[in-house]
Amino acid sequence: MLNSIPQTSPLGFNILSSRNFTSWLASENVSLALSTYQSGELFLIGRQADNKISIFERKFARCMGLWSDSQTLCLASVYQIWRMENMLVAGQMDDGYDRVYVPRVGYTTGDVDAHDVAMESDGRLVFVSTMASCLATTSDRYNLQPLWHPPFISKIAWEDRCHLNGLALKDGQARYVTCCSQSDIVDGWRDARADGGCVIDITSNEIITQGLSMPHSPRVYRDRLWLLDSGRGNLGFIDLATGKFEPIAFCPGYARGLAFVGDYAVVGLSLPRRENSFHGLDLDQNLAKRGARARCGLQVIDLRSGDAVQWIRIEGNIQELYDVVTLPGVVRPKALGFLTDEIHHSRVLPPQVNQL
Repeated sequence: MLNSIPQTSPLGFNILSSRNFTSWLASENVSLALSTYQSGELFLIGRQADNKISIFERKFARCMGLWSDSQTLCLASVYQIWRMENMLVAGQMDDGYDRVYVPRVGYTTGDVDAHDVAMESDGRLVFVSTMASCLATTSDRYNLQPLWHPPFISKIAWEDRCHLNGLALKDGQARYVTCCSQSDIVDGWRDARADGGCVIDITSNEIITQGLSMPHSPRVYRDRLWLLDSGRGNLGFIDLATGKFEPIAFCPGYARGLAFVGDYAVVGLSLPRRENSFHGLDLDQNLAKRGARARCGLQVIDLRSGDAVQWIRIEGNIQELYDVVTLPGVVRPKALGFLTDEIHHSRVLPPQVNQL
């Protein structure tokens, strides 16, 4: 039997999951957060006391990059980057939820087309500004403070020259990024979308891998650099000795968003947009070979076999996901947003306040 939210939901979408999806969440002691692109939702996915799936939704316009350590959740939206904090202390519950993420700090960046976002070990928030073709941090005065740009970019300008998009931390510091091309002209990346993608080590400016198709979501996990070769539909890792991309699994959709827990990868899938830059890619042929159509949702891939062992499928008015993160140790998360009055009445004092 499938877990599902009925299609008649007033939110206009239907979510189905594989039969043992919540059992998998329980066995890995994890929940998930995922962001949608065009529809602007943050979804928090966990499990209820009866082992049914729990899906909590909040609106953030053009919600994209996510980062979390289970207590803090950062997300990039159309003109702000939000830092959300769990307001519950260990062991506390709120109406059956063991995490309640509250927007505490909002950095107004303007529409810099923020994609991947992460928090380094020293607490510095870093993000990719795709529009400015640079890695950046927040600024008290400006839209952003550039930190690094690809060696082939001659000028930081609001031109989206190479479609810089993905960011991977290593040892708590920004280390690797993905680009869709090495173009140095406005919107030039679209001309090289089929095989112009690359990965760059920002500490050395070395281009360590080339020939990718619209790569996204680089992540360092278990001493390997993983990513999604989105234009071909592959999850894989880079052999850092040779620079070769080694695919381990095909994912039936435009893959964006990658997270890990235990022996598993969680991959986000989207329907390719109808615009030209998403058509004519190898993904189309790779789907056709398998008699498949692209889907929107998540796939859980066993890293040992490359098999898809669990899945979520989203139908209706949500067609794209951007990012997914794992929330280890979390059973059932929720968040406060700005479209309901819950946030008006959310008042929490520090645990030590009555000891003063």
